[in-house]
Amino acid sequence: MVAVAAAVAATAGLLSQSGGALGQTAGTAAPAAVQATPLQQQLDALLADSRFQGSQVGLVVRDATTGETLYDRNGATRLLPASNTKLFSSAAAMETLGAGYKFHTDVLATAPVRDGKLRGDIYLKGYGDPTALESDYVDLAKQVAKSGVKRISGDLVADDTYFDKVRLGDSWAWDDEPFYYSAQISALTLAPDTDYDSGTAIVESLPGGTVGAPVKLALVPANGVLKLVNTATTGAAGSANTLNVERDHGTNIVRVTGSVPAGATVGQDWVTVWEPALYAADVFKRALAAEGVRVDGRIRPAAAPAAAQQLARDESMTVGELMNPFMKLSNNMHAETLVKAMGAVVKANGNWPTGLGVVTEYAKSVGVPTSTIRLSDGSGLSRKVNVTAQSVTDLLLATQQEPWFQQWYDALPIAGNPNRFVGGTLRSRMANTPAANNLRGKTGSLTGVTALSGYVSTKDGRKLVFSMISNNYLVTPRPVEDAVGVTLASWTDQAPVATIKPDTSRSALAAEDTCGGNEWVKPC
Repeated sequence: MVAVAAAVAATAGLLSQSGGALGQTAGTAAPAAVQATPLQQQLDALLADSRFQGSQVGLVVRDATTGETLYDRNGATRLLPASNTKLFSSAAAMETLGAGYKFHTDVLATAPVRDGKLRGDIYLKGYGDPTALESDYVDLAKQVAKSGVKRISGDLVADDTYFDKVRLGDSWAWDDEPFYYSAQISALTLAPDTDYDSGTAIVESLPGGTVGAPVKLALVPANGVLKLVNTATTGAAGSANTLNVERDHGTNIVRVTGSVPAGATVGQDWVTVWEPALYAADVFKRALAAEGVRVDGRIRPAAAPAAAQQLARDESMTVGELMNPFMKLSNNMHAETLVKAMGAVVKANGNWPTGLGVVTEYAKSVGVPTSTIRLSDGSGLSRKVNVTAQSVTDLLLATQQEPWFQQWYDALPIAGNPNRFVGGTLRSRMANTPAANNLRGKTGSLTGVTALSGYVSTKDGRKLVFSMISNNYLVTPRPVEDAVGVTLASWTDQAPVATIKPDTSRSALAAEDTCGGNEWVKPC
């Protein structure tokens, strides 16, 4: 890895490439001599960290108003961005779907209702709502009951044809499949919580009454699709909690193993569902029964006839409102649903290639050089995604001119703010530093990948955009990533700035691992 000063010396001079010192105006002529600015020297020193030996890192810092480049280390190098991919998919969704767009779920029928009986099938048709909760299906059931239906002679048909049948993204790993961050994408789905983890259910656990007794389990929401196979037992008080909840590939059999110590409080484990449309239909059928509406037939998947008439409808929050849980908690399923929805709405084809084409078209329209990057999914779970730090800063600069920018900007995690829906995946990072409640950015986490890109204001009040992407390391450089953020937030042209050193304390690293610093850990 070559430092910025050395890299630019090999070309025509550092400042002609980087745009000059932090306080230099865009029109000032670059000096002839090659000389790193104090900011560049500090960032070079941080990126000389031994964690980067044998790995790759790209870092670009630019003035948020002028676009002037203040620092560029490997800014044109394609790297794996993990969840920084969501910057592209979220911005495209705000523009192409619109901040006011709402998903919906319909209940349809072709047969008339006579004397309380619907003589035929009833259809539950999804249009991609990733925020649909059990309570929404209860509301749909209430609407059906209010329409006068007491009995349905046919089947309950689950229609998820608004999207294609490809459930998992390009190159998603098989061993991620049971876990909440890798749920199947369906136009008809269900979330068990107000994080809106669509396509998952929660397995709740409690210790049994005596040591050795089976662990008590419950599904949230209750459903007949997931089948729990429980061999977990109750351990002695104070013993380790080794409970493991994992779904068998290709099935809805969930095996619960391990031990829960006596006296433990309710535990929660998220598990993905095989074919979420049938899961949603099962919960809806239970809601119908609770409202006194009987379905004689079975649940089956099929497309609703074009002539089917609407009996009930549920609408989601707006896309603008969805940005907060999506971006704060880095929800992969929201990203992929938005991608397929863009394909369906803009191109009448709800699949990944079409939706990603819409995302790419938007990025290109705002000046991102899309011929130099590759988007393979909307969330960054795919290991085929390649972007550059430069392209990310191009996007961050462009979004500032969009009418929806403020709502999107507000949805970015805020460093060091402990509120879960404010700080998001940055809530345990850069606390009690000048970056806290200042830096807003999108995190990214995969094995061997960490990224942080966003906005930060210097001590002088100058707003910057930045993107840092690190790949193929063995020891996480996230403390360096944070030190870069703190350095930018601390910077002033008025006086020398003390060198910021990476925080490698055990408490800092533990806080990141347990509270969402790694996005594959369910945020606390």
